[in-house]
Amino acid sequence: MRQTWILITFTLFNLYPLAYAADQAHPTKSHWSYQGQTGPNTWGDLSQEYTTCKLGKHQSPIHIETATPSPLPKLTFDYQPIPLTIENNGHTIKIDAEKVGTLTLGETPYQLKQIHFHTPAEEIIQKQQFDMVAHLVHQNSEGKLAVVAALFNKGSTPHPLIATLWDVLPLKMSPAQTHAQLKIDLTQLLPEDKNYYTYEGSLTTPPCAEGVKWLILKQPQTISSEQLTTYQALYPHSARPVQPLNDRTVFSSN
Repeated sequence: MRQTWILITFTLFNLYPLAYAADQAHPTKSHWSYQGQTGPNTWGDLSQEYTTCKLGKHQSPIHIETATPSPLPKLTFDYQPIPLTIENNGHTIKIDAEKVGTLTLGETPYQLKQIHFHTPAEEIIQKQQFDMVAHLVHQNSEGKLAVVAALFNKGSTPHPLIATLWDVLPLKMSPAQTHAQLKIDLTQLLPEDKNYYTYEGSLTTPPCAEGVKWLILKQPQTISSEQLTTYQALYPHSARPVQPLNDRTVFSSN
């Protein structure tokens, strides 16, 4: 029944025409979308603020075809359960994570700020594209961003945390909603195996600012077909096409 209602709601509401940069901590001004005249191929021309989208040389996402094994630092996550704050911002479903905790990379702590989703996954690994990705956006004391990509593929088993989130999924764009009675543990979005790829890239939405450290977890997790369909009823395609690697090297933790 809920699935039918989501499909009806998607028909009634056009959710694309409102601007929000899902991959950064503050909104942008000019309208952009994932399709048509304001789609990814035009982002760099929509606003002077977005010129990096077409002129940048270290853009994201990328297709990881090869990677250089390297003794990379371990990813140490220290997340605490928090009440769920969820928002449909017109481009994605976003989870507020300001008080969750940290990712420590080497000796540098990064505070988790927010989580959002893309379908299909923006990252492609050795010609494989995944069904969905959660981007966990972190920021260190110098303002530098580190984004962890947790990949998901459709399977027979529902994901328990996704089930909790989707039970209160906002079906149209609206301010953030806090559900104080729902405590969520965001470590559940992370696979057991924390091996990863890493490279220097950018935000994957306007203004496509560069200098973002990407950490792509190798082990995909499973969501059910129904969970994927539920999200796609709101956002059937919310992925920027892969960008040229140019002079960058992708490193692998194993």
